[in-house]
Amino acid sequence: QVQLVESGGGLVQAGGSLRLSCTVSGRTSYYDRVGWFRQVPGKGREFVAAISWSAGTTYYADSVKGRFTISRQFSKNTVYLQINSLKSGDTAVYYCAIDPTGRGIQSDFGSWGQGTQVTVSS
Repeated sequence: QVQLVESGGGLVQAGGSLRLSCTVSGRTSYYDRVGWFRQVPGKGREFVAAISWSAGTTYYADSVKGRFTISRQFSKNTVYLQINSLKSGDTAVYYCAIDPTGRGIQSDFGSWGQGTQVTVSS
C-alpha cells in the first residue's frame, strides 16, 4: 500500500510562485513514476508533469513547459512541483499519483493523494 500526501498550495497573486510537495510513504518500491495532475470543477484531471523516480527523467504537459519544474528528493521520499509565473488559469486542485507501470499512461496512475488547492488572484 502506498500513500501520497500533497501540501504547499495556497492563495498567490498572479506572477508569483509556489512549491508543491508530494510525500510518498508505504511500499515505495512499488512505483516507477510520480505525476502531478490538476483539476478544476466540472472538468477532468489534467496531466501536468511526471518524474521517473529512479532515473529522474521528467515529463511535462506542453501548457506548463518553462514555468513548472518537477523534481524529487530521495532522502525525503518527496516529489516537488515548482510553479513560477502563476496565471489565473493555474487555479485548480493539484493532485499527485503514482504510476507503477512506467508507461506514463494517465489511466495507469493511482493511489491519489487528497489534493492541495492552488488559487491565483489577478
